[in-house]
Amino acid sequence: QVQLVESGGDSVQAGGSLRLSCTAMHTSSINYMGWFRQAPGKEREAVAAIYMHRSDTYYADSVKRRYTISRDSTKNTVYLQMSSLEPEDTAMYYCAARQAGDTFHGPLSRSSYKYWGQGTQVTVSS
Repeated sequence: QVQLVESGGDSVQAGGSLRLSCTAMHTSSINYMGWFRQAPGKEREAVAAIYMHRSDTYYADSVKRRYTISRDSTKNTVYLQMSSLEPEDTAMYYCAARQAGDTFHGPLSRSSYKYWGQGTQVTVSS
């Protein structure tokens, strides 16, 4: 069973930066990993995703040019570098992973991911 361990969430002021990390344990045939976020009272939404074999990246429009997703395949780890943070970025951030053969609805679709981390909180104050 794949387990995802996230870290890096914190409280920062607007304009600041944070880097989130997610390591996949007990991995097997992980092909995409992604980051999603959920603010209180809102749906969980996609932030960014990466294809683990080629580093193809995908971003939600709201974070393009501010967030960068990257990977270290040797460590089964993905990173989310967040800059120019805004109060609207405040949310619980979740790491997600899928294996080849799982139902796929696109790299930024929640339903494409079978495995989820516990979440790490990002709070941005104005």
